Amino acid sequence: MRVLDIEKENKQIARQYKELLRISYQTLSDEDKKLIRLAFDTAVDAHKDQRRKSGEAYIFHPIAVAKIVAQQIGLDATAIAAALLHDVVEDTSYTLEDMERLFGETVARIVDGLTKISQMTSEQDISLQAENFRKMLLTLNDDVRVILIKIADRLHNMQTMDSMADHKQVKIASETLYIYAPLAHRIGLYNIKTELEDLGLKYTEPNVYNDILSKMEESKEDQEAYISSFSNVIKESLDDEGLNYVIKGRPKSIFSIRRKMKAQNVGFDEVYDKFAIRIIYKSDRENEKFLAWKIYSIVTDHFRPNPTRLRDWISSPKTTGYEALHITVIGPKGRWVEVQIRSERMHEIAEKGYAAHFKYKHGDQKEQGIEIWLNRLQEALENAEGNAVDFVEEFKLNLYSQEIFVFTPKGELKSLPKGASPLDFAFNIHTEVGLKTRGAKVNGKLVPLSKELKSGDQVEIITSESSKPNANWLDYATTARARAKIKSSLKEEKKKIAEEGKEILRRKLKQLKITLNEKVVNDLVVYFKLKTSLDLFYRIGISTIDNQMLKDFAASRNNTFINFFKNKMRKPASSEEINKEEITTNYDQLVFGKEEEKLDYKFSNCCSPIPGDEVFGFITVNEGIKVHKKNCPNAITLQSNYAYRIIPAKWIDSTQQEFTAIIKLDGIDNLGLVSNVTKVISNNMHVNMKNINFETEGGVFSGKITVEVKNKTILKKLLENLKKINGIDKVRRI
Repeated sequence: MRVLDIEKENKQIARQYKELLRISYQTLSDEDKKLIRLAFDTAVDAHKDQRRKSGEAYIFHPIAVAKIVAQQIGLDATAIAAALLHDVVEDTSYTLEDMERLFGETVARIVDGLTKISQMTSEQDISLQAENFRKMLLTLNDDVRVILIKIADRLHNMQTMDSMADHKQVKIASETLYIYAPLAHRIGLYNIKTELEDLGLKYTEPNVYNDILSKMEESKEDQEAYISSFSNVIKESLDDEGLNYVIKGRPKSIFSIRRKMKAQNVGFDEVYDKFAIRIIYKSDRENEKFLAWKIYSIVTDHFRPNPTRLRDWISSPKTTGYEALHITVIGPKGRWVEVQIRSERMHEIAEKGYAAHFKYKHGDQKEQGIEIWLNRLQEALENAEGNAVDFVEEFKLNLYSQEIFVFTPKGELKSLPKGASPLDFAFNIHTEVGLKTRGAKVNGKLVPLSKELKSGDQVEIITSESSKPNANWLDYATTARARAKIKSSLKEEKKKIAEEGKEILRRKLKQLKITLNEKVVNDLVVYFKLKTSLDLFYRIGISTIDNQMLKDFAASRNNTFINFFKNKMRKPASSEEINKEEITTNYDQLVFGKEEEKLDYKFSNCCSPIPGDEVFGFITVNEGIKVHKKNCPNAITLQSNYAYRIIPAKWIDSTQQEFTAIIKLDGIDNLGLVSNVTKVISNNMHVNMKNINFETEGGVFSGKITVEVKNKTILKKLLENLKKINGIDKVRRI
């Protein structure tokens, strides 16, 4: 019995092969048929021991994919052969070298591209996400047929998914709706796009799909009757003009009906344009446009058109090559009907995309036509800059909107949250890389560390042994890992500065005849309204607390009343009092945006924020910036309706705020001068340089340096240290 089954199966395989040759859209030469036969025999041999989940011989799958490639997409013999072989290298003992030896470089390259895509999916055992799709698009540089065969492969997989587990069906169907259906649409393969969408809905929302399908079956007779009544009205007029035409009714896809139901929030019965009427006419190329408008005139003589719904893709064809005249008219029973007017040539292009376009354009010049088509198709898949990543973005192909995928310089893929910056990427690579980050290149260009990365970006981190995190980095980093490492590093840096500050404080207090001990430290913490001794030593280290302030402290100790008052202040306070103290002293200044600008603002009356609350700014029409609490009753309304007028805001410790200053230097040029200047600024003073510019002429130099300093005391000390450098004549702030 088993032998009979195999014999029957072999006959079926042979029938399928003959049908493949018969239905090929391109005219196949004897050489073409030899190539396809060799590919078929190789595939049969390679897959002879394999079966699909359904139990049928595996070879039926590559033959089905090749049939889609040959008939529905209209590709040439090279692509048909590659489609037959698309799983051979991945699943069997045949190698890429075997493919090149047997079929030549082009077929081998296409099979290699298809194998890479399949390996990516199977190795990761996850849905094909945007990063893999990006890699797939990169194969365009080799051969666009890779993507076309992959679409055919996906269509057949969708057609034969019934035997798969439910969770796999949903995964593959979701991926199809996100990636392959929009891609087929972009290429101009409208029939394939429609089938992919319907099959995608069948597995993602089976109840909805089956419900609409059954209702469409029920209303089929009514639709046919309606199309007949519509046709009868215009047939006489069309016949009078001597036109050779057919009128067809095309039901809208289940997916598009579902989309309309959701968009308009209506039931199936309330969706009126469930089908379109096509008038397909015969014409030579010269009269095509004239006849299309003649038919338009006849239709609109009988049915009133909606002027806003006229689409003239005959005068200006779509980038996919699609040509037609679309009009929407009020048909019998007062229902809106879409009418598509196409010549037979236009209809074939609509069915086959570019393949038909170039068949008509080049006639018998088949090879030239296919090559030009593939080149045009490659252009269609790329934007003006030729950047495939934007194509991914355009169709929102990143399946998880909260996730992006970026490349290392060596091509390794890294997953990051949406909104991630180069700093997040650096810490994702390694903590040491993050801590030593000096700059970043995205797609070969230097970018700020605050730049938001996008899926498909290639990111290179520039490191330096002298680089270390600064407080601004916390504004640029979004991942918990990066922020934790930055905070930890800043804490360590703060400790180092605090240790230096403690020694400076000891020396300065000694001059004031005060011995540094625990009581004095506590008194100083209370006097300067700080939280810990670390804060105290740190502020001494960065010169926020200067000599005069310490003298004032010393004077206050000699006043008995003030001493008594200070002691009272040191008594334990309620948590509410501590928070209030902290709010009014440490978080006393409101700044806006990433640049932390100080802008004029007013507090809103609806939520009455106070210093320390989590807030945001809202740009009003007449009253400038109004500040609201993040949990304000109006927050959601404002953020959803007026997102473009929202500005981030936060409270900062004004004593920690950095200010920009420009320093001008003049002097005599000598070797190593710039190095000495930058050394004094960055290493000795812990000051951040934003910009540096030096010019020399005739042995004399002048320079401008933009720095960020926490206060005037630090700036004053910096100017003094710069004056000490050999060769510097003048240093001044401008």
